[in-house]
Amino acid sequence: MDQSRFRGNSRRVQAAAREMRREPTRAEDVLWEALRARRLDGLRFRRQHPVENFVLDFYCPIAKLVIEVDGGVHDQQQERDEGREAHVAAYGYHTLRFRNEEVLHDLPSVLARIKALVTERRAAPRPRRTMRDYPEWTP
Repeated sequence: MDQSRFRGNSRRVQAAAREMRREPTRAEDVLWEALRARRLDGLRFRRQHPVENFVLDFYCPIAKLVIEVDGGVHDQQQERDEGREAHVAAYGYHTLRFRNEEVLHDLPSVLARIKALVTERRAAPRPRRTMRDYPEWTP
């Protein structure tokens, strides 16, 4: 992998993200209409956001929140999804998962859960970093 690539992803992952943006699932399309253009409390979301070897369905940078919309295929790949969640959690990202049916049939509840989690994550105190957090740097 080319280490100079943005967010550590490859051209292959970026191309996959572009293709996924062109061909969203119905549930992704519905949720994107509710999130795009800062429609949800002025929050900025990215769609099909590539990070390393993964493409995140939706990402809110200010809250480091990943939103995944899962169809039936995810029933067979729970272990893979858990590994992916753990990997992005190492960067401080929190993943919130919704089933396609939830998005399609109860969008107001989905949006309320997203807003509540963003509020919670933004209100949580962030650890203050000091020079001790950077042992490789010496004055």
